[in-house]
Amino acid sequence: MSETIDIRRKRLLYLATYRGFKEADLLIGGFAKAHLGDMETGELDQLEALLKRNDRELYAWATDKMEAPAELQGSVLDKLKAFEIPRD
Repeated sequence: MSETIDIRRKRLLYLATYRGFKEADLLIGGFAKAHLGDMETGELDQLEALLKRNDRELYAWATDKMEAPAELQGSVLDKLKAFEIPRD
């Protein structure tokens, strides 16, 4: 039995929110909270591939400190790079 898109979004939200260090949790988790509801299967695939990677690498790619591998570049990473953490 495959998971529904809603369950997949919840799983990805959890993975995005609990990355291992606070800055990544805020950036990547905040991005997921803001955008997961609008993502279709292709973008969910891109996000899932990113979330499988090392926390520090993903954070460095998201903040343009390092270039992401070609296979991980795409619309989701572009949106993540442009995302600004909301200020409460």
